[in-house]
Amino acid sequence: MQTAPFWLSSLAWTDYRLAILFTVAVPLVLLIWAFTQRSEAIQRLLIIYWRVSSLLAIAVYLLIGAFPIGFAAGWLARILMPISLWFWADLNEEIRDQPSSPLRLSLTSWRWAVSIYCVLGVLIQIPTYLRCALLSSQQLVSDASCSVWLAPPWLFREYVHAGARPYFLGFLGLIGLGIYVLYLGYFVFFRLGKRKRSAMGN
Repeated sequence: MQTAPFWLSSLAWTDYRLAILFTVAVPLVLLIWAFTQRSEAIQRLLIIYWRVSSLLAIAVYLLIGAFPIGFAAGWLARILMPISLWFWADLNEEIRDQPSSPLRLSLTSWRWAVSIYCVLGVLIQIPTYLRCALLSSQQLVSDASCSVWLAPPWLFREYVHAGARPYFLGFLGLIGLGIYVLYLGYFVFFRLGKRKRSAMGN
């Protein structure tokens, strides 16, 4: 098996570190902060974000099992996450009308930062992610440019699920993906038309 170029390995690890920072650590702090400040609009926005961004966690488990669909799920998650942060007109207006505060400034800064990160990730990963998504599991592991993106999820498994088999974790990812697709389909086809861009459902 050919070895992936160093720059690609460095890019993969940098991407996962940035993902932990922008998509997990910062929004978790903001959610806790919003609860302590009793900012209902920010709370609701971040709860919606966490529901949507769960697809990224599902993708990690799929990649642990070397399931190619994990690449497609991870790529799609980067499209859906910025949409979930800017789509809701009522929440955007309510947050915009709030008095200036460190929480509001931090939320706005993070929304722009994570949106830029996701857009760049979508563009950069088009050549690799979409090609890897069409391979078999065996081809995925043996392909240098694809397997390099599996290394961070595999390291995550060693730390968090050391006793679990990769295929079993990947199967859990498939179950999670099925539930996610069903919920997303229900929302798009049955609820979105009624709610329009109102997160409150008005």
